[in-house]
Amino acid sequence: MKKLILMLVLAFSSQAYSHSGPEVPEPMNLDSLVKAFGWDFEKMEITTEKVADDLYVLFGVGGNIAVNVGDDGVFIVDDQFPQMMPKILKAISDIGGDGDVDFAVTTHWHFDHAEGNLALGPDGTWLVAHENSREMMKGDHIINLVVAAYEQKAYPESAWPDITYDDDMQFHVNGQSIDLWHFGPAHTTGDTAVYFQGTNAVHLGDVFNNSGYPFIDAGNGGTLEGVIKFCSETLKRINEDTVVIPGHGPITDYQALVDYVDMLSVIRDRMLAMIDDGATLEDVYAAGVTADYDEKMGNSIGFVNRAYMSLTHRRTR
Repeated sequence: MKKLILMLVLAFSSQAYSHSGPEVPEPMNLDSLVKAFGWDFEKMEITTEKVADDLYVLFGVGGNIAVNVGDDGVFIVDDQFPQMMPKILKAISDIGGDGDVDFAVTTHWHFDHAEGNLALGPDGTWLVAHENSREMMKGDHIINLVVAAYEQKAYPESAWPDITYDDDMQFHVNGQSIDLWHFGPAHTTGDTAVYFQGTNAVHLGDVFNNSGYPFIDAGNGGTLEGVIKFCSETLKRINEDTVVIPGHGPITDYQALVDYVDMLSVIRDRMLAMIDDGATLEDVYAAGVTADYDEKMGNSIGFVNRAYMSLTHRRTR
């Protein structure tokens, strides 16, 4: 798998353009992408981590799923893939669910967080998302992952969110208030942070990646500066005791989110200084703007590529 990613990175990072980055790779369908990333829906299991008596996080293929269970029913955040849904529902039943999902909030429209809508929507789950994510689900879009590209096809109407919001929304369910926040374009143009007030836990979707550098969907309106702003605004509304659930990677805490914002801010400032001097993407790669973070965060090529695109487009509008 690592060899495949390296080969793809080298192939698609050889041509640099001042504002668009490398050309978009030939888009894959989902079956091809699943094979490329070594995902196996049959073999992959769902694991569960308890946050509190009424809040759990499920890990499997794709984004982390938060599950709130109680007398009012089951409220989840993100839903991975329909192929994983029987295992997801089994895991929810094991922690006190009744076999159904009443509400499913989608933190954003990307396939690894929202594809489960294809199963839940027709089964009667109330689907919820930011209004921009609903619009994106209604059409075909190319997601440029740099090492590969995926053509996410429009979802059928049964998988579109039933309920949308613009800036803020609040649920009162299972004995606590659950806030939905949107702070503008970040990872995508339709990101949602979900804050469980009673538990003091927040799910940030892929605005906060705790398994490596974030992916910024610059081709569909995402921005590095937006990611920094989104996380910074979230920090203003939570506190040092808040449990922080990332889109990918292990559950963590307030300080980890502070450190993430600090890291991204330093990298942004380095990149902007170079961009203002006319640096190309290859110049930014060569400068090693992420070098002091790479040991912890991993390969930065895709992150730098998409961050560069978002910053150069901002600076030239």
